[in-house]
Amino acid sequence: MAILDWLARTARTGELGTFSPRALRWLGPGGWLGGIFRLAFRPAVTDWEHLPERGPFLVVANHSGGGGADVATLATHWAETFGSERTLAALAHPLAFHCPGAAALLREFGAIPSSYERAIEALRAGVPVLVFPGGDHEAFRPIWQAYRVDFNRRQGFLRLAREAWIPIVPLGLRGSHFTVPILWRSKVLPWVQVLPRLLGLKRFPLTLAAIVGSTSILALAGPAWGYPLAGFLAWAWLSSPTNVLLPQIPWKVSVEVGAPIPPDVLFGPDRERSLDDAYDQVLAAVQALVLS
Repeated sequence: MAILDWLARTARTGELGTFSPRALRWLGPGGWLGGIFRLAFRPAVTDWEHLPERGPFLVVANHSGGGGADVATLATHWAETFGSERTLAALAHPLAFHCPGAAALLREFGAIPSSYERAIEALRAGVPVLVFPGGDHEAFRPIWQAYRVDFNRRQGFLRLAREAWIPIVPLGLRGSHFTVPILWRSKVLPWVQVLPRLLGLKRFPLTLAAIVGSTSILALAGPAWGYPLAGFLAWAWLSSPTNVLLPQIPWKVSVEVGAPIPPDVLFGPDRERSLDDAYDQVLAAVQALVLS
């Protein structure tokens, strides 16, 4: 946790919550990256008008399929709809801001590290924040739980909204979990595979791509290069975040935005309502959007 806090504090970010001109060219109408995302995910977004027109707020969304299709869909639609006219700072894993390539992309998209301090700074600056409370726990759940919203009882987002006294906008994503078929999720795998734990992941999934890839490596490389080397390559493939962070199957992704929940409704006029009650209310709101 101390390492993640240090990574968040030292991360270099771009213009807070704002897509760069280059990112808008990539994702906007006619952009090559947005064209790929639209072809792969055929995004359908409804009730975008529920977003408050002014002031900070917290968008709380479910997370699926490793998160790649979620982020691609939301970023593409935001670029097409609002361009640089509106801000929205998405929270991302602090380590990504220290990785070449990924860090540059996050700066282009105006993202910020997922820490309480960086998020509250953005909200106090008047910039809305997008958060996926379930994190890797939810994004790595098995495929038969595709329509289940699971924030793992994490309530940090509620403390953010209560301290900043801002509304929460529930957002439901549906379909993205099928872009990365996940068969199993475990807290043991990051330690066995080493690399995921070094990247700060507390749990890691076993995906269909990981099984097919490692089996193919053993079958093809084993006889040619020897099974010790093939075994090492298969282990490296199983440990690679590519198996879960990059979408593998084109699938339609639907997004529905719910009505904002005012802070006095969530926490009570005198903040007397418990965070557990507020958590259940937000979770139910997001779950209803996913199932609608």
